[in-house]
Amino acid sequence: MIPARYGPVLFSLILSGVMSLLVSGISTLRAVQVDQDFPGLWAGAWLTGWLFAFPAVMLAAPLARKVVARLTTKG
Repeated sequence: MIPARYGPVLFSLILSGVMSLLVSGISTLRAVQVDQDFPGLWAGAWLTGWLFAFPAVMLAAPLARKVVARLTTKG
């Protein structure tokens, strides 16, 4: 198993992977419709998107946690 100290990085990796998969799929579908090249185009767009999404999530997650903490109350 993976040590708990790597939890935030693993969370960011999984979240960025799933979100970039969905967004790239929708964007690719809207751009080219469903044709023979769709799976390859989607995979390329997803991998490129993931390369940008992972560091973005790593940077944005702590800020988002702070904003949520300020906007919510305990209880």
